[in-house]
Amino acid sequence: MLKDTMVRAGQSSEKAALIYQHSDDERQEEVAAGLDATVRRARAARDTGARMKPDEPSATNLARDR
Repeated sequence: MLKDTMVRAGQSSEKAALIYQHSDDERQEEVAAGLDATVRRARAARDTGARMKPDEPSATNLARDR
């Protein structure tokens, strides 16, 4: 996503791109809700002895898709 932002904004360095990265309260709520859901699923799976399905995305991939 950072590289996409750099291309779109015409920036040549990651440092320059990071200066313009912003996050609002709504986005932070979305991220928190996603993390919460992921943790709850993992805890439920642990408590029931279930394991993630091979085709189920990891928490990292879920976060990247947001």
